[in-house]
Amino acid sequence: MTTRKHFRVQTLNAISGSGLSRFPDDLYDVGGSLADPDALLVRSARLHDAPVPESVLAIARAGAGTNNIPVAAMTERGVPVFNTPGANANAVKELVLAGLFIASRNLIPAARFAHTLQGDDAAIAAAVEAGKKRFVGFELPGRTLGVIGLGAIGVQVANAALGLGLNVVGFDPGISVEHAWHLSAEVERAGSIEEVFRRADILTVHVPLIDATRGLVSTQRIALMKETAVLLNFARAEIVDTDAVVAALDEGTLGGYVCDFPSTLVHKHPRCISLPHLGASTREAERNCAIMAVDALRGFLEDGQVHNSVNFPEAVMARQEGTHRLVIVNRNVPNMVGQVSTIVARHGQNIANLLNKSRGELAVTLVDVEGEIEPQVLEELRAIDGVMSARGI
Repeated sequence: MTTRKHFRVQTLNAISGSGLSRFPDDLYDVGGSLADPDALLVRSARLHDAPVPESVLAIARAGAGTNNIPVAAMTERGVPVFNTPGANANAVKELVLAGLFIASRNLIPAARFAHTLQGDDAAIAAAVEAGKKRFVGFELPGRTLGVIGLGAIGVQVANAALGLGLNVVGFDPGISVEHAWHLSAEVERAGSIEEVFRRADILTVHVPLIDATRGLVSTQRIALMKETAVLLNFARAEIVDTDAVVAALDEGTLGGYVCDFPSTLVHKHPRCISLPHLGASTREAERNCAIMAVDALRGFLEDGQVHNSVNFPEAVMARQEGTHRLVIVNRNVPNMVGQVSTIVARHGQNIANLLNKSRGELAVTLVDVEGEIEPQVLEELRAIDGVMSARGI
């Protein structure tokens, strides 16, 4: 294998040491104030607010959402953006289950009431007996949980809810084969998203924040819900039209709202419970996210591999001993592979292996060649109309 360059990774948030330790010291400089980084590693830092250095080849977020990263702009530059789907799935699932219990048994209002009790034990006991009827809740078995979005988190929530005796109806027209394999056969598939809103006693959303899902829980869809229904949102705040939710709660046409996103509208509302964005706030989730993010960056920087990218195609090809690799990011246009092959052949090199994968208007081409990669080859590849970047590793 070729001796690879020394990479520079800038961290813009505190990242778990379990992840950072996976960067080999002899190949990487890692820190928060590095100049001209090859890659950025972030959690919550907003990259919309400052220019991303031109030296950056890749960005990874130690988390699932990427709304803090200018993905479209990075795509135009030919920079992959990686995330860590599923790394925090168990943590979020457990919080959703806690939300189920919080909502069904009125636990937060009951705890607040208990904190106000005064007097001796006899006085407290009398107040408890007099006041507990205000917090009568309901049991979960036999109720219907609606799950919108059956990705890594939605599948775990649906399966766990079955174990609590809930009937589960789910909707996700884009469910992957992998997630479908893990989804229990007892989960009923709804024919439309509106069907889930109509049937659910408790509704939970687990979709990414994209243009199509912004305001997904709208006035019109809330109007389909039962007056006693409870809405859970542990995905993204913007997926729910908070004004519409509060209006429905005030009108008595929605039973309750539990979310992970406090705001002036909900954090003191008597029928809302808001938690301080605890979804991935476990040591295990932070570790898992960091490990996945670091592995994604290493795969791309060292081998040109693309795995878990939100804007690049999946492109994974094993390295062959004794070869050097060309990593080419290009527009998805005809004859690109032919032009690449012609240039390599013109310089007398044999192609040992080749992979070309596309996603929308973008493509990644990996070419393993026998012998050293000459600088002239890279110059000619970069000169091809439609090639956004080309490097040898």
